Amino acid sequence: MIGTMLGNRYELIEKIGEGGMAVVYKAKCRILNRFVAIKILKPEYSNNSEFMEKFRREALATATFSHSNIVNIYDVGSEGNINYIVMELVNGKTLKEYIRENAPLSMDSTLKISIQIAKALECAHKNKIIHRDIKPHNILINEEGVIKVTDFGIAKATSSDTITHTNKVIGSAHYFSPEQAKGKIVDNRTDIYSFGIVIYEMLTGRVPFDGESAVAVALKHIQDTIVPPKVLVPEVPDSLNNLVIKATQKEVIKRYNNVTDMLIDLMRIENNNKYIVTPSNMDNDYTTVMDATQIQNTMYASNLGKKLTNKDMDDEEEEEEDEDYEDYDGEKRKTSTWKKVLIVGGALLLTILLGVFVGTSIYNKGNSNVKKDELRVPKIIGLTADEAKDAVEKLGLTYVVLGEEASDKPAGTIIAVFPSEGTAVKKESEVRVRISTGPGEIEVPDVVKLGKSVAQDHIVTQGLKVGKITEDYSEEIEEGAVISTNPVAKTKVKKGDTVDIVISKGSRIKKTQVPDLIGLTLKEAEQVLAVVNLKLGSTTAVITDDISRDGKIFNQSEPAMTSVQENEKISVNYYQYKDPDEGKVEVPNFIGRTIEDAQATANSLGFRITVTGDRKGLIISQDVPEGNKLDKGSTINLIAQIKAPNIGGDDDEDEEP
Repeated sequence: MIGTMLGNRYELIEKIGEGGMAVVYKAKCRILNRFVAIKILKPEYSNNSEFMEKFRREALATATFSHSNIVNIYDVGSEGNINYIVMELVNGKTLKEYIRENAPLSMDSTLKISIQIAKALECAHKNKIIHRDIKPHNILINEEGVIKVTDFGIAKATSSDTITHTNKVIGSAHYFSPEQAKGKIVDNRTDIYSFGIVIYEMLTGRVPFDGESAVAVALKHIQDTIVPPKVLVPEVPDSLNNLVIKATQKEVIKRYNNVTDMLIDLMRIENNNKYIVTPSNMDNDYTTVMDATQIQNTMYASNLGKKLTNKDMDDEEEEEEDEDYEDYDGEKRKTSTWKKVLIVGGALLLTILLGVFVGTSIYNKGNSNVKKDELRVPKIIGLTADEAKDAVEKLGLTYVVLGEEASDKPAGTIIAVFPSEGTAVKKESEVRVRISTGPGEIEVPDVVKLGKSVAQDHIVTQGLKVGKITEDYSEEIEEGAVISTNPVAKTKVKKGDTVDIVISKGSRIKKTQVPDLIGLTLKEAEQVLAVVNLKLGSTTAVITDDISRDGKIFNQSEPAMTSVQENEKISVNYYQYKDPDEGKVEVPNFIGRTIEDAQATANSLGFRITVTGDRKGLIISQDVPEGNKLDKGSTINLIAQIKAPNIGGDDDEDEEP
């Protein structure tokens, strides 16, 4: 595929990744002159027309919105049997790789990453897009530490196929929600469950459930209890531990209703790790903070109560499967199904009647008890700790201090009470309070090298304000990123204090891109370089006997599209034509000449000759034909006629005695 041009604009340069469904390539957009990532679906998916139509529809829907924490989709296309998505190219690594290298992550790192993921999901959910495949493999971290969630289009389009291809998507099964594993209809809370598993993995370095196959893992999501992260890593604060427990509840209704609520809790925990998160959406106002043992016991007890529910859900799934086969099995199947419906319906009706009877009895009995010793939690917020204790204990309630935390209220005063003021409780019930330590100190977050908007988010979520924003040149920090803050990172400041930031304007020395000079003449290259504030450097000629190449550049010192400083010199190599006969001399006709005459002629033309035969004879042969051209100094081999012997003796008569 390397070198393939898609859509007459995207040239595939190199393979950069492969998953169960697609192969990812780095590509160059020849129209916008930028690098992109192209995800090409594998043939087994491209050949499914129904899948492809759904995939294309969802991918295009995702492309309609934009968020800084979501990988942008630029284009969706097909060419022959190749179906592809063109996406933003993110230089960095996956969250999965980051976890492998750094697990378990610190609370600060986990929160910073989680808040960005939550913002991405919040944007998607508001645009009616459910991801359905949230996992660390689909979350990227760029070189600035910015989180980018990817694979929205593919994730939703494959909701029904995922567990089927068990040999290819074992990674996804580790993050399935129970309703996904059952093949049930899902909503945005399925993303919340998977997101909770991702946070779990960041905190502990492992996934809660593992197995030899995707089906085995999926069954554990349905049946087994998640061991709270705090049990594995005691340093995990109660707040974050409870958040994970709440997000990964097996019953959808017990999870966060929406990711916005989860985001708010994450930001509150980042600001104060003692913030109280209720572990279940079904809890009443009596919000609790439990230690790891309490949470584990509660979860196991809850699981015992849900075994019947899980079985019932399995029965429902079997019924749905039966209905799917009706068209194939005819009336026999329909009759069997109706019998089953009557049986299940009768059992369900009996269960409801029993439930109403038992529930009414319990309610009436419990209600009469509450009325006898019902008390109201007194109004104690704003009172000193001693005043609050007196007010609570005078009513026969138990006063419990949950802890202290910084706030803008005076030190020693009550800032929170659980249950809330005015709540009806029984005598001797606990009333738990939090006491203010006064305005606390907060560390200025380290936002150097982060983008402007990301840095501002970090500062605000720490309970601080963004002050003056100035700009300056930097040779090290890229344009648009933070150079420094005032106060500097890790400085202790009060909540609500301002933090000034300096944003990079980039290098003081301006940069420019080297143009493509190949095929240009020296004069043309000089003109093109001048347009982008560059100069022509040294030029080296290479001789060629191809006159069509004469004067054309074939190599340049800096490749095209390279970023260099302005006014830099670009050296080139170019072709210079030379006539192959230039400087050569035409060979004369030596035949019939005497050796002396031949030698004189050769000397005048710059040739050398060798003669074999009779020195007094005439030249009868030459090895280089007349008219050929040779370089001066070349040697020509001649043969002279050998003189015949005098048989008659006439010649002797002429000789003197």
